Amino acid sequence: MHPVSRLFILFTLCALAAGPLHAFAQGGSTASRRITPSVFAGVAGVDTGLDSGHNLSLTAGADLAFLPDSCLHPAIEYRGTYAFANGQVDSLKTHLGGIKFSKPYRRFRPYADLLAGRGETIYANGGYQVPGKLIFYTRSSSNVFSLGGGTDIFAAGHIALKLDFQMQRYSSPVTTSGHVYSEVVAAGLVYVFHIGKRPL
Repeated sequence: MHPVSRLFILFTLCALAAGPLHAFAQGGSTASRRITPSVFAGVAGVDTGLDSGHNLSLTAGADLAFLPDSCLHPAIEYRGTYAFANGQVDSLKTHLGGIKFSKPYRRFRPYADLLAGRGETIYANGGYQVPGKLIFYTRSSSNVFSLGGGTDIFAAGHIALKLDFQMQRYSSPVTTSGHVYSEVVAAGLVYVFHIGKRPL
């Protein structure tokens, strides 16, 4: 199945699953009302970190926030990113999960997240040469570690504008250091399934 299709299916399933969760929480205990699911999707510009590599990508994911009365609101997050405009050097796709902390302030919800997972790099023009060797890679995979943050800006109700930045570290067989650092800047929309009290 095409990676974009998988992201779309994930986004849709999260939206469908949150409906029954909402209904269950309304009739459940106080503890169940302390869980707030949300989904997001948007477009990302990616500096791949290899030469002048750039991608235009689709990013989508889901959060499960809990402990809304704490000083910093923790959440579990999953996100996937797939390049649909690959550029002339390489293209990246990732599947990441981890922890996120946010702090609501008026209509803003600034946050920071720490994510880890797997990434794949596909090299353009028939492959990319290992420095100093007659070896070319057409694709490579590695663990990915991502540190980032951003803010959700709520206009009204359940929907917010998301502005997001991630710095990601890949292992790479085609660099002298053995690593690549990519930068991802994204903008998109968030839909929050409010359970009990609204977050703002």
